[in-house]
Amino acid sequence: MKISREIKTAVLVLTAILLLIWGYSFIKGKNLFDNSTKYYVEYSNVEGLTMSSNVTINGLVVGKVSNIDINQQNGKLLVELTMNKSMNISKSSIATIYSPGLISGKGISIDPKFGDTDYASSGDYLKGEVQLDITEKLGGQLEPLQQKVEELLKNANQMMLAINNIIDNKTQVNLKSAIAELDATLAGANRLIATTTPKLDKTMDNLNTVSSNFSELSLELNSLDIKSTFAKLDNATGSLDKIMSDVDSGKGTIGKLLKDDQMYNNLAGASKELEQLLRDLKENPKRYVHFSLFGKKAQPYQEPESDNTTNSQQQ
Repeated sequence: MKISREIKTAVLVLTAILLLIWGYSFIKGKNLFDNSTKYYVEYSNVEGLTMSSNVTINGLVVGKVSNIDINQQNGKLLVELTMNKSMNISKSSIATIYSPGLISGKGISIDPKFGDTDYASSGDYLKGEVQLDITEKLGGQLEPLQQKVEELLKNANQMMLAINNIIDNKTQVNLKSAIAELDATLAGANRLIATTTPKLDKTMDNLNTVSSNFSELSLELNSLDIKSTFAKLDNATGSLDKIMSDVDSGKGTIGKLLKDDQMYNNLAGASKELEQLLRDLKENPKRYVHFSLFGKKAQPYQEPESDNTTNSQQQ
């Protein structure tokens, strides 16, 4: 049987159409000859998710996003997940939209909840969540900070307006004068510091010298036999205490002199008699000294009558 040219042409056209449909479906993440498991997830916002985005479990690519449709009734987005690998996924698994990098596109990560044996079948719905990426997290953190900065700037503007209203021309002149006086004071302080610095340096040199002398004195004191000196001092103090104890108890010459009343009375009487002798020697020198310039024999001393009369009267 001979096939006509028209039939051949029709078969080629149909084959080309089928290949075109299959290629387009494959580019969109669909495979007409694939019996992969499909799951569905609803999101309020897909956050930049596109068809052919990867579906991963613990970083392993197990499927792709095959379709995204919008529900006209509630406005939610229905995402179809086509699983390339045969895996048991529990119904409690969560499909989270995430961003694997700063510049890469969005993807879906499935938390399979291992241990849960209530597995989902093809066509079942999974719970969906959206994870904020780094820029969104920073934006969420910077937004309150931006509000605070704006409020701060607003308060600062109000404060500056209030200061401008309070400070009149006279007050501004006074402030300028005060600032000028402060500058003059600082200049004087700088000059004082400049003149005082050499004196302070000299004082510090003197202090260093004194410190060096103290160090030398400390070394000399360390070299001395302080313990032996204090031992000798203790012995001398003990001897002095013994002497004072003997004197206090009347032992020895000094002790007897201080404690013997008779010796004291004898000394007092001898002192009195010595005083009388010196007084008599001064008043009556002839009674004790006899000499002659011409070799005459010295005459014995004769007590003056006045002295005798005085003595008799005294008797």
